[in-house]
Amino acid sequence: MSLSPFDAVLFDAGGVLVLPDPTVLGPLLAYYGGDPSIDRHRRAHYRAMAVKSAAGSGETFWHEYDHAYVQSIGVAHADISTAAMVLGRTRNAHLWRWPIPENIEVLRLLHLAGVPIGVVSNASGQIEEILRRSGVCQTGEGPHVPVVTVVDSHVVGVAKPDPRIFEPALQFLSGIDRARVMYVGDSITMDIEGARAAGLYPVLIDPYDDHIGAEFARISSLRELLP
Repeated sequence: MSLSPFDAVLFDAGGVLVLPDPTVLGPLLAYYGGDPSIDRHRRAHYRAMAVKSAAGSGETFWHEYDHAYVQSIGVAHADISTAAMVLGRTRNAHLWRWPIPENIEVLRLLHLAGVPIGVVSNASGQIEEILRRSGVCQTGEGPHVPVVTVVDSHVVGVAKPDPRIFEPALQFLSGIDRARVMYVGDSITMDIEGARAAGLYPVLIDPYDDHIGAEFARISSLRELLP
């Protein structure tokens, strides 16, 4: 499916700008036979999100994700339940901090092209600080890519897929038709459905083609957004 023309882009944080830190999870899960490489853990996240979306799991339920993640990095069948339990206890909100290098570069290029950009994330009150501390972006002036806003579900009191979470961000995009505001996320249940309900143009980041044949727009890389 081709991308619609857009005048602004809002991004999810997890899975789009940052990942659960593989430099922490690699050694942690290698104890159970998992491959500690960053590439394998990057792939594991998107596979796990696809499984989570297929199960229709909401924001607070990560059972399928944890099991699919440890399977994807090669944990043996006999150790999957234990490794998934350990992952679930370790993968807290503050671990979503490893910046995806090529996506941060695209943020910079979009900003230089004059495209208004922002972040809307289901989080726990920490995501704006993490994006700044990890060198991803900040609101306003600073050493990183400036964005118009960072919306944290814990701060605003509503979470995706509830479409109301997008309203605080849209206030910073006044004069832009919301149908021409793209929202890029990594979850069908949270991001595609939430953005669609809000009247935005939803796009799934799908680097490994886990969603071939989907009826919504997909990109394998944020570079597809560049002019």
